[in-house]
Amino acid sequence: MTTQRLGLIMNGVTGRMGLNQHLIRSIVAIRDQGGVRLKNGDRVMPDPILVGRSADKVEALARRYNIARWTTDLDAALADKNDTMFFDAATTQARPGLLTQAINAGKHVYCEKPIATNFEEALEVVKLANAKGVKHGTVQDKLFLPGLKKIAFLRDSGFFGRILSVRGEFGYWVFEGGWQEAQRPSWNYRDEDGGGIILDMVCHWRYVLDNLFGNVQSVVCIGNTDIPERFDEQGKRYKATADDSAYATFQLEGGVIAHINMSWVTRVYRDDLVTFQVDGTHGSAVAGLSDCMIQARQATPRPVWNPDEKRLHDFYGDWQKLPDNVTYDNGFKEQWEMFIRHVYEDAPYKFTLLEGVKGVQLAECALKSWKERRWIDVAPIKA
Repeated sequence: MTTQRLGLIMNGVTGRMGLNQHLIRSIVAIRDQGGVRLKNGDRVMPDPILVGRSADKVEALARRYNIARWTTDLDAALADKNDTMFFDAATTQARPGLLTQAINAGKHVYCEKPIATNFEEALEVVKLANAKGVKHGTVQDKLFLPGLKKIAFLRDSGFFGRILSVRGEFGYWVFEGGWQEAQRPSWNYRDEDGGGIILDMVCHWRYVLDNLFGNVQSVVCIGNTDIPERFDEQGKRYKATADDSAYATFQLEGGVIAHINMSWVTRVYRDDLVTFQVDGTHGSAVAGLSDCMIQARQATPRPVWNPDEKRLHDFYGDWQKLPDNVTYDNGFKEQWEMFIRHVYEDAPYKFTLLEGVKGVQLAECALKSWKERRWIDVAPIKA
């Protein structure tokens, strides 16, 4: 057994997602566990170099997590033949250019989503990666949530019978940045900088719906900019030009109807920041990030509508919690391990940049639906 070094260029890890999920809980965790084990017993050990615009920030991160290498010079990092993989978690608007640069340098690429702000740019990146023969992947994190893994388990076991509908609720209140600091970066609320909840979240719903319930065939969507002014990281007032709430209905292959509300201007009164209710002929389930509640048809109560009497029945009490019979690893870390095995031993891997293109395509269809006030069909992609 030998240990193989993975020279990994990590760009954009000073941001919340890049730092917490990709650097700390994935790459540092993989390093601490002794690398990624391959089928032949070898291990792959990531050797990251952190890249960012602020020398102080990336140096401090490198020191805190015992990472030997950091730089502000991305061009120099990409020129190093000893580093063979590039990862990006910076702004969506810059991502297609960064991926193109990395692919042209011969690097395998893995990135956050959306992979671009528009379909054409996203598709060009995939075509280039395929032409250059590099391995590529994009994060599909919601599929790896314990709650949605439980939904997949129920589906595969036949619990639902024929799935009829899916209803999703996502969101929370993001502070405007004036009297309380905002939890999200200000560019999220500027259309000119690649912001907007439709672009940010509909790409997630594409892979969730496609992989769990049926390929998306068409969409109707309406968005809105509910908070017209916010404050940026320097406390300066700015005009919000991007949508901060949206409401979309999707027609899926096989006849399933899915509806998802998404909002950064809603206060949470549900079990989790995101919940999905799946109704089928034989049973229903409601899943959040971790837990999943189920109700089989045999245990379904017989409600009777009567507005003249106060309802005393405990409907929540009719549901059963699906037990945690499996220990779930961090979903981001699990995806990293999958992609690394794909690169080093050509292990099967479906979450390529083409899946990222599908997400951008659906977001673009949703935006078009909002603009034109009509249903939009989702066309097959020729990559």
